[in-house]
Order: sequence, then structure tokens, then C-alpha cells
Amino acid sequence: MDQWRFITAGESHGPGLVGIIEGVPSNIPITREAINDDLGRRQKGYGRGGRMAIERDQVEIWGGVRHGMTLGSPVALTVANRDFENWRESMSPDPGQPDRLVTRPRPGHADLVGGIKYQHRDLRNVLERSSARETTMRVALGAVARSFLRQLGIEVYGHVVSIGSVHANTQDWKLEEIKKAEDSPVRVVDSSQAKPMMELIDAAKEAGDTLGGTFEVVAFGLPIGLGSYVEWFRRLEAGLGQALLSIPAMKAVEVGTGFEQSEHEGSEVHDAIWWESGSGFSRRTNRAGGLEGGITTGMPLKVRVGMKPLSTLMSPLGSFDIDSKEPFLATVERSDVTAVPAAVVIGEAMVMHVLADAILQKFGGDSLGEIQGRIETWRKWAREY
Repeated sequence: MDQWRFITAGESHGPGLVGIIEGVPSNIPITREAINDDLGRRQKGYGRGGRMAIERDQVEIWGGVRHGMTLGSPVALTVANRDFENWRESMSPDPGQPDRLVTRPRPGHADLVGGIKYQHRDLRNVLERSSARETTMRVALGAVARSFLRQLGIEVYGHVVSIGSVHANTQDWKLEEIKKAEDSPVRVVDSSQAKPMMELIDAAKEAGDTLGGTFEVVAFGLPIGLGSYVEWFRRLEAGLGQALLSIPAMKAVEVGTGFEQSEHEGSEVHDAIWWESGSGFSRRTNRAGGLEGGITTGMPLKVRVGMKPLSTLMSPLGSFDIDSKEPFLATVERSDVTAVPAAVVIGEAMVMHVLADAILQKFGGDSLGEIQGRIETWRKWAREY
């Protein structure tokens, strides 16, 4: 990300999380309520664990916004960790010794490799930052991107495609259909599969196991021309892949029909080009997922993400203590049975960050009105091409 850049800081059980976005244009409407709405969506979902019963994430705006509008300066946000009260001594930033060391790395986590990389003998120094708690701030910052994109006529929403072995019906869902997934405990559009998914989650919980799954994020209203084919790092798929795979537990990303395309002939994969007077060029199908040659086609952008089962198991796997080198069954910290419905919201946030950056790279501009004017001029030109 070159134009729209963000950074987060904070530990899972520290005082809170901090985030700063640089490159936000001026005059974008921002409210705490809108950011808290997305934070609340992240905390929902059948199969969530005990941490969600503790936290009630609420944002504070520390910079870059005045009277509900961005100023053009960096936007700074904070979200407090309520659970810090139970960890105040253990997570204190002041000089001293930890009250208890973590020397037992958990399989599937960053504990062991992080300890080796950063030369930590207390693995809490690793697990506190590598925790998915950090994604809370990504979602808060993503709500800023959502407001920006919404002012440009762009909407980004996602839904669950599968949990474990249970798959929902997939098709080119419309925006309003995807929004209705918010009413589902497992954030699925195909309501017929909600109960089977929940039953599978209950069975995994009873067995002390966890479940992964897949979800899809769709962006509606994008103009033609975001991204580029001229350099590998400017292809929009490249930015989307990096952003989505940076989310903890994500293991695969596909655009459009993705992996399925490798099993079909070209005539069954590509989208024929269509033209109409007044509306210009489009496609009747969208197997490409809204991208050709690394550039948006004007069709809905569709990306699908595969999430592995969460690493913390109530029936833990084996490991070895880094100090004594004695074998043990891995330490169990609080865990969800599945977090696929919550991951949808994090995926939305990361897609929106990438799209906000792509828009600024294409159109530039320091204020919302300036960018809106440039995009409208571009859309008109593209329709008449």
C-alpha cells in the first residue's frame, strides 16, 4: 500500500490496541458509531469463545477527525482491552520480572518460531502480539475505509461459504442478499445450511476440536481500471492476496472461480465481452471475479478465502518445553470452536484497505470532493470508450 497506509500496535492482554492510517483524504464522514458497528460485527458468530464475553469493543478517535469529518491528516484510533485489568501486573510495560513465564509452545501458533526469531525465553512475548486480537484494530481502521468507499458508491460485504465439511450454495449473490447474512448466526446467505453448520460446530465443541472454513468478500460499484498489468506488484490480485493472507489462520485466497478454473476448458472459464450503448463494456458472467490482467473490469470483485481450523485445541496436541525439553500436551488458552463468521468482517476490512489504496493510486486527490469528481469524469469516459 503506497497511498493509503496503516499500522497497528498493542498486545492481546495489554492496555489496548492502537491504529493509524496515513493518506486519508479530507471531508470523509466518520463516526464512532459506524466504527463500533463493524467492531460489533467482528465479535458475533456461532462458535466464538470466552474472550468475546469479556470484551465490548468500543473505539476512541484520537486524531484526524473533527466534528465528524476527516481532516486530511492521519487518523488515529484506540480500542481498550477490558481484560487488561486481569493482566495488569503480568503485562505491565514498567521494568520488572513477569509473574509467570510461558515456555511451552503451542502447535500451529507462532510461539516457537517467534521465540527463536526474536530470542525470547518467555513465549508470552510472542503470543500476545501474534494473537488474532490484533485484527480488532484492522476492522476499526477498515470502517474508515468503508466510509470512504461508500462515498464513492462502492460497497464491500462478505459471507460464509463453508464451515468444516458443510458447504452453502454459491452463486452471484446481490448486495442486498449478502447483507441479509448478518441475520444468520453463522453469517451465511444460504439459510438452509445454517443449522447443519451450527450442528457441526456443536459436535466439534463436544469433541474438544476446532473447525475452519471458507468465506467470500464481494465489492460492488468499482470503476474499471483499478490496478495495473505493467508491474507484478501493481496487479490488484497481488495486493489482495497479501492483505488477506496476512490475517491469522488464513491459508488460501482465490479470485472469482479460482481453483475450479484449473479443472475446466478455457471456453468454460472466461467471460465474453458485452457492449451496450449508454453503458459501455461489461460482462454477462463474472468467473474472473472482476479482475482481468490485474485490473478491475467494473464487475463485482469477488475473492474467496480459506481459513484453517484454529490452532488452540481443547484436546491439545503434543509439544516440548523450550527450557526443560520435556514433552507435554500443549497449553490451552481461551479459544473459539470456529471464527469463520468473524473472519468475514476482517476480510472485508483488508479488502477495503487495498481498494482505498488502489483508488488513491489511480485518481489521487486530497479531498473527498476532488476524488468524487475525478471518478465521475472517469466513469463517463469509460462508458463512452
